[in-house]
Amino acid sequence: QVQLVESGGGLVQPGGSLRLSCVASGSKLDYNGMGWYRQAPGKERDGIACMRPTEDITYYDASVKGRFTISVDNFKNTVYLQMTNLKPEDTGVYYCATVVCRSRFMGTMASSTFGQGTQVTVSS
Repeated sequence: QVQLVESGGGLVQPGGSLRLSCVASGSKLDYNGMGWYRQAPGKERDGIACMRPTEDITYYDASVKGRFTISVDNFKNTVYLQMTNLKPEDTGVYYCATVVCRSRFMGTMASSTFGQGTQVTVSS
């Protein structure tokens, strides 16, 4: 079973940028999709971006579209989330996961795996 480990979180000022990484081990990236979830304080975990590693299909939630970019390096078995123009409402724990990814939605499967998460705090 695949194991996912995220890194790259931290404290950043509004308007700043961060790049999150997610390294997969034990298996190649899931061809159904790799995605990122965000859990803000006191809120549910929501899917914000995904892509299918071997196809040109991506999905972005409206809250991050135009500011965040998901990408994969299949050779490194790594998924990235480039975040720009960060806002205080982007604060939360970011999780990498194996997902079902389509151009208009993303979701989990019974076999979905999540990483342990990485904290992103946007504050001045």
